[in-house]
Amino acid sequence: MAREEESYYGKHAWTQGDPRKVIYPTDSRGQFCGQAGTPNENKPFLFYFNIVKCASPLVLLEFQCPTTQICVEKCPDRYLTYLQASTVGAASEELKYYEQFCVPEFKNRKKALSAPEVLKDDLCPAMLTPSKPLARRCLPAVSSKKGVIMVGNKTTFNDGKGHERNVTELLEGAKKANVVLEARQVAMKIFEDYTVSWYWIIIGLVISMVVSLIFIVLLRFLAGIMVWVMIVLVILVLGYGIFHCYMEYAQLKGQAGSDVSLKELGFQTDLRVYLHLKQTWLAFMIILCIVEVVIILLLIFLRKRILIAIALIKEASRAIGHIMTSLLFPLCTFFLVCLCIAYWASTAVFLSTSNEAVYKVFNETECIYARTTCNPETFNTSNVTKVCPSARCLFAFYGGESTYHKYLIIFQIYNVFMFFWLANFVIALGQVTLAGAFASYYWAFKKPDDMPAFPLFSSFGRALRYHTGSLAFGSLILAIVQVIRVMLEYLDHRLKAADNKCAKFFLTCLKCCFWCLEKFIKFLNRNAYIMIAIYGTNFCTSARNAFFLLMRNIVRVAVLDKVTDFLLFLGKLLIVGSVGILAFFFFTHRIKVIQDTAPPLNYYWVPILTVVVGSYLIAHGFFSVYAMCVDTLFLCFLEDLERNDGSTEKPYFMSSNLRKLLKKTNKQQADA
Repeated sequence: MAREEESYYGKHAWTQGDPRKVIYPTDSRGQFCGQAGTPNENKPFLFYFNIVKCASPLVLLEFQCPTTQICVEKCPDRYLTYLQASTVGAASEELKYYEQFCVPEFKNRKKALSAPEVLKDDLCPAMLTPSKPLARRCLPAVSSKKGVIMVGNKTTFNDGKGHERNVTELLEGAKKANVVLEARQVAMKIFEDYTVSWYWIIIGLVISMVVSLIFIVLLRFLAGIMVWVMIVLVILVLGYGIFHCYMEYAQLKGQAGSDVSLKELGFQTDLRVYLHLKQTWLAFMIILCIVEVVIILLLIFLRKRILIAIALIKEASRAIGHIMTSLLFPLCTFFLVCLCIAYWASTAVFLSTSNEAVYKVFNETECIYARTTCNPETFNTSNVTKVCPSARCLFAFYGGESTYHKYLIIFQIYNVFMFFWLANFVIALGQVTLAGAFASYYWAFKKPDDMPAFPLFSSFGRALRYHTGSLAFGSLILAIVQVIRVMLEYLDHRLKAADNKCAKFFLTCLKCCFWCLEKFIKFLNRNAYIMIAIYGTNFCTSARNAFFLLMRNIVRVAVLDKVTDFLLFLGKLLIVGSVGILAFFFFTHRIKVIQDTAPPLNYYWVPILTVVVGSYLIAHGFFSVYAMCVDTLFLCFLEDLERNDGSTEKPYFMSSNLRKLLKKTNKQQADA
């Protein structure tokens, strides 16, 4: 049933959807401006007949300006009214210029209609004002001189109906019409930054990949030394960060404007402004100092456990050394997750645009038909024009009244749910595959002679053949919790403007509970998949056995396993920090040798943030193999201690190094 529903909404979205609706502006008739293959192909800009009407509250209610909108080749560059252009004494060139801002039917009817009739039927705008294109929309060309706002060097304008009005009214209308345009402008600048810096971003990601690979290879042979070097380097990198922040803070002392607080400055889209404030660098320095102190204290208190954790990492390094293909397996998981994301995003876009053009009645005065749906083809002959003579049937949005459109939000939620389910299934498949391969290493009495020829491929085949049901069930539970969390975040966003403190408190508690529940399910699922890989039992049995096994060894889990995770996290932090510092110095033109090589940017934090996030994902991909290997060996190690006693009948399967560290021996057998 679920597959049939998914097939239905997916097919309908992909066949009826049209992503152009989120790219190109749309006129009052629902036609796209500037789209190739349409009548408006050479008309890329949207022109408002009377942008002053955009100041109406209807803009916020309907997300549409209640005035006629058409597609034009270029925005007007002068003040001109239709009455001026159509007077007998006026030059024909003015009327010809004016016609390009009228609806197409005007050319056929202009001889039969007087100027008042043209304006009454909304065939032409009453006035033109100097405008400039912004996000493909013609908005008044506003300028300011000595605090006086002007449009086209004028502070007043004739509205075409004999009234002189202030340009501030134009500005108010433009502001409302510009509700989403500022965000689009920021998005366009970010896009421009990506177009000029994408190859440098790729180079940065390649560097992080090479560094991660070298780090993993060195761990294979120099695990103990590398861990201590890693700890020292992390402390040094954080120390340099503290020193750099202090130097920047000291340098800004006495500079004009550097004493402004972050609260007084408020939010700025250009983040470079914050770097000229002393408070910014002071905040960075305090944060880095706290992190540095916390790490040093943890290292002092956990120094003995670190030795055992290093032994576990050494054992994981040997396991990975015998299964080197495991380092490349995250690429397969990453590719499958990307496919899930691509399908979800594409389906979501097509779903959101698989609507019909909806037209509504817009009227400046009170009208019983206001905001009701209408048909532009039959509107002039309908009863609406008789009751409300000034009413207009204009394009409002893309939607519909069919059963499909009513349940569109349900389809979107279902699409999100399917994304979480598929993504979690892919991740679970990767985890159980790696766990199966590493478990085959641990339970091989003579390593590596007793291991399968291709442990990773054998484990992958077993997972697909025998365990897909268990993986799907575990992924389903996690997906349900994640969808609930998304819905709670949506409700929290909607309640931000509300004053109901009780509802906010209750919602915050729910968000916290479900966050904890998601973390617990992820932890339980991960260990359940390891037990599935070892014994081949179903999900529920494996989850129960893994949970009680961990509870019986809660001290080892809380200390040993988490210390290992902490050391691996330090490795990721070192790689990301090093590459991030390099990217910061490069994109801010601070490396003199290659200062002119760095591209000019609107927001230099865009490529830096991309490199940092990408580096973390790459490092996480490599270290996730280590983490999975450590978790698998740790669970096998606990199982080995409970099942075996070192006798001839029940010998320990752990390596000789682990036996020596734990002072365990196999009777009548010499340790290798």
